[in-house]
Amino acid sequence: MQDILLGLAFYLIIEGLVYALAPSFLISMARLLPSFSEGALRITGLIAVALGVGLVWLIRG
Repeated sequence: MQDILLGLAFYLIIEGLVYALAPSFLISMARLLPSFSEGALRITGLIAVALGVGLVWLIRG
């Protein structure tokens, strides 16, 4: 449970930094998202999940 809460805390830190340090970049990315197909967004999300799982596997062994 502690690892899940730690992961959530890191997620909130990173998200907060994006909003605080680069709000205009975030707005431009939000405007760009509708131009991508659902399939491209889904593949990108699956790749991100796979990279995240692989990173956790490497770190936690």
